[in-house]
Amino acid sequence: MKLIDGNAIAESIIEELTTQVSQIQGKKPVVAFIRVGDDPASVSYVRKKEKTAQRIGIESRLYLLPEDVSKEALFAQIDSLNADADINGILIQAPLPKHIDETETFNRVLPSKDVDGFNTLNIGKLCQEDDSGFVACTPAGIVELIQRSDIETEGKHVVVLGRSQIVGKPAALLMMRKALPGNATVTVCHSRTQDLPGITRQADILIAAIGRANFVTGDMVKEGVAVIDVGINRVEDSSKKRGYRLVGDVEFDAVAPKASQITPVPGGVGPMTVAMLMHNTLRAFKAAQAG
Repeated sequence: MKLIDGNAIAESIIEELTTQVSQIQGKKPVVAFIRVGDDPASVSYVRKKEKTAQRIGIESRLYLLPEDVSKEALFAQIDSLNADADINGILIQAPLPKHIDETETFNRVLPSKDVDGFNTLNIGKLCQEDDSGFVACTPAGIVELIQRSDIETEGKHVVVLGRSQIVGKPAALLMMRKALPGNATVTVCHSRTQDLPGITRQADILIAAIGRANFVTGDMVKEGVAVIDVGINRVEDSSKKRGYRLVGDVEFDAVAPKASQITPVPGGVGPMTVAMLMHNTLRAFKAAQAG
């Protein structure tokens, strides 16, 4: 079993981006973060993204809005950033308060600044295998992990657990595209799937993004499977100072002995998401400069 070190792979991408940004003469790329409310996980994620941007040489600007912000006020903020030629990428930190529709909000961001890859136009471009759009950062990170870990996808059976707009669907589209990594046979499973273990045991590559702690057990995978665990779940642990620990959607200790390669949680897909956000921001900057 080989552990896929997401921290190390993300670090190499960050170093590549730092080199590219350092060679830019004059104005550097700028990414804007909009955070609504003070959800502790959102605060932590945005801080991590700001720190990574700073390391690379990408300028970040943070816009904080109250939890009870109106849709009109949020959209006015997005419109202002859309119109600002200095801003290359716009990221709206999810989750948003219940009174604001996330899809409508993501679609308010100009597709050319949608570095999160959530705008309907960018998702449509992914369906059409049009490389000019932005791919959502977590699925893009999964593809990079697979490619840089030399996991073969052509002709393989990829099983995706989960059908979210943010991970499951785009990951499935990337794996079935006529390119590498891709050219795979893809099965998408979810909470209504019958005989789920029977399907997951067929997987040459299993992408688990179902959002349930330790959901995939040892008897659900075959020998030699490559496992990409996207889940980040908090489970109570009184031995930890903070009272919990992070686990994935895969029961690591049971699945790892059967896997040829596997991502840990934390330290697997997570760091890749931030690295790919920065990759998308640099792409948006270059497209704006060329445009």
